[in-house]
Amino acid sequence: MFNKENLGNLMQQAQKIQKNMKNIQKEIKSIEVTGESGAGLIKITLNGNNNCKKIEIDSNLFKEEDKEIIEDLIVAAFNNAIMKISEEKKKRISKLSHGMPLPKDINLNI
Repeated sequence: MFNKENLGNLMQQAQKIQKNMKNIQKEIKSIEVTGESGAGLIKITLNGNNNCKKIEIDSNLFKEEDKEIIEDLIVAAFNNAIMKISEEKKKRISKLSHGMPLPKDINLNI
């Protein structure tokens, strides 16, 4: 049963979580991860907003007949970086919600 004290505590917890969530969102925006493919021949660096910051292509790949392979490696590296951002978000959110059950499908806008 909820009484005024329980409701007040719940509201304080919700406000604390909201503040922590804003801090995590700021942290996530500032992180950068690098995804790679082809054993490091292609590297793509993204920030926490999924914006591409840098692409590195090993000079050994520059042969005209390899164009399609290079393009496929770039896509794989990009997707690898996106996956790393997603994993980092999940880690930070799980730290925030420790001990408090959150619905699995909750959208926290990060």
